[in-house]
Amino acid sequence: MPAAEVELVGGTANRGLVVRVGDTVRRPLRASSTATHALLRHLESVGFQGAPAFLGVDAQGREVLSYLPGETVTAPYPSWSMTDEALDSVAHLLRTYHEAVADFRPIGLEWAEPVPADYVTGLISHNDPNLDNVVFRDGVAVALIDFDLAGPGSPLWDVATAVRLWAPLRPDADIHDVRRGHTLTRLRRFADAYNLTDADRLRLVDAAADNHIWCMDYVRRGSEAGHPWFHQRWTTGEAELTDRTNTWFKQTAAALRQALLD
Repeated sequence: MPAAEVELVGGTANRGLVVRVGDTVRRPLRASSTATHALLRHLESVGFQGAPAFLGVDAQGREVLSYLPGETVTAPYPSWSMTDEALDSVAHLLRTYHEAVADFRPIGLEWAEPVPADYVTGLISHNDPNLDNVVFRDGVAVALIDFDLAGPGSPLWDVATAVRLWAPLRPDADIHDVRRGHTLTRLRRFADAYNLTDADRLRLVDAAADNHIWCMDYVRRGSEAGHPWFHQRWTTGEAELTDRTNTWFKQTAAALRQALLD
């Protein structure tokens, strides 16, 4: 008997379309799939174990990836996922990924969503290390999944993305878990755990603010294009939260920068 398909929760763009079949994951192909598969092959070739392996395309035209056992962080967030140790491990995993991908030099590949030119240095960044795109085992981040938005970027852009979501960087009133009140300390802790350079620390706050604009514009355009889950997200509070967060970045930029430099 063929293995049953079990829907995997999390995500927005492919919600309801990603399934586990035995020790594999099946996902829809995209225009950028050829580039993503080249990236995954490179990571496997250098021995990086923190990403799924690309195994081919199935009879239904879906990409087949190896299943990485563990837990991802979805609401309601488990207490272990909000600890300083979990935060540190995400930073360590991200740095390890950047080291593994540093010598990947793709040519002629189509990537999904260009990032602002100021944050493109030649490195292929993940671009979406969201809470539900990190696999944990025993409270430690061990793998990145969902490389759909990967493409030319930089370590700084990935760090900005990750810390914006994991600190998180948004108004305290919009943080509804134990991270409320700890934004500054978690921001600094992530930068320290990643061992961010002094030059990138000086740019991190602006990068995070720009990343928020980039990400929310992607959601807005998805909503306007009729994507059901992006539309639901954008029209049930995301647009208002985006405006509040953009204002918050402007009002707290000095305090955020100081936290990184103290």
